[in-house]
Amino acid sequence: MSIAMKSTLLLTYVLYLSFSAFAEKPSYPADSTKRVVEKMKDILIYQDDRYYAAFPSIVRKPDGEFLLSFRRAPNRRNFGSKGYSHTDPNSYLVQMTSKDGINWSGEPELLYAHDFGGSQDPCLLQLSDGTLLCTSYGWTQISAEDRQNLKVPNFTTGSGYVFLGGYVVRSLDGGGSWKGPYYPPHIQPEINYTPTGNPVPAYNRGALYEGKDGRIFWIVASHDQQSPSKTSNHLLISNDKGLTWQYSCPVAVDNEVVFNEASVYETPKGDVVAFIRTEKHEDQAVIARSTDGGKSFGPWQSMGFKGHPLQAIRLPDDRVLLVYGYRHKPYGIRARILNAECNDFETAEEIILREDGGSTDIGYPWAVLLNENEALITYYFNKENQIRHIAGTVIRF
Repeated sequence: MSIAMKSTLLLTYVLYLSFSAFAEKPSYPADSTKRVVEKMKDILIYQDDRYYAAFPSIVRKPDGEFLLSFRRAPNRRNFGSKGYSHTDPNSYLVQMTSKDGINWSGEPELLYAHDFGGSQDPCLLQLSDGTLLCTSYGWTQISAEDRQNLKVPNFTTGSGYVFLGGYVVRSLDGGGSWKGPYYPPHIQPEINYTPTGNPVPAYNRGALYEGKDGRIFWIVASHDQQSPSKTSNHLLISNDKGLTWQYSCPVAVDNEVVFNEASVYETPKGDVVAFIRTEKHEDQAVIARSTDGGKSFGPWQSMGFKGHPLQAIRLPDDRVLLVYGYRHKPYGIRARILNAECNDFETAEEIILREDGGSTDIGYPWAVLLNENEALITYYFNKENQIRHIAGTVIRF
């Protein structure tokens, strides 16, 4: 065989190998956030007609087991009530476990019951050493006559519940037992007092985040104006695994816009990003960013879409799965996949996970990775405005 023929055959073989290698690789768009997200299925995690189940959060423990927490209260419709309420004297924090995140069975176990009232919105955070934190806050029902004796101002609902403020419980054994409550500090912008006459301890609903240096970030809310009632957001930081907290800085403050439920996330670059629910702002989701490690935040910015509250997790390729409830018709659950630094929120495609909700009383999604290619988004839901239950959606990304 001549040298020319050998060269031709060799070139053909090299081209074949190159083409084969290229053909075996998936053809992704240049912008990784545009990769197709496939919804796999919806699952029912917990439903019991005797109870109103809502506001879940979920983590995956080091042993691979999934721990889910949520707020459970009596279904007051069974007692003659015409509707549902987010305040109840018998509202407790409960927990369930699953080996695979898909199959859930058995009765929930008590996570924590507050001594003085009903608890709300358990928010789980698993630290790098396996320690579990759960933040919550509470309400206590007080008669109109007795409310006249309380220190003012205080935050009272129309049905006579007075706000107790926030607290934290901790577990060192994977949720087998919980210690606390540990009370975070009162922050200066908060104007209200508890029923016992003490300044309200810091509180909020939303995901905390453990930074690369071990600091824990928690964005809390503050009632900073009584009439009209208005809240703002501020950053607390813990350097001792959630035992104590120090005030850092304002996150989002406005003369008219109400900022409340917020989740925090640290990017690979080290930016601290806040995803915030608003009111009096057309229900817009907003974002605020710190580029100095949480010492200060730049101006808040609308994300260009409606939805609340929001929660973010990092995917294996550093993209960010952002999930949120959608309390407009069609009621449901939605998501977006952002780039690693979370700065493409205006152009990231919206992913509709559910649009069959029965009313605005749904949502509060919380995501966790099942494996390198799938995630479970948990949330509370209702069909045809009936019993509130905990559900989930599995996606492949």
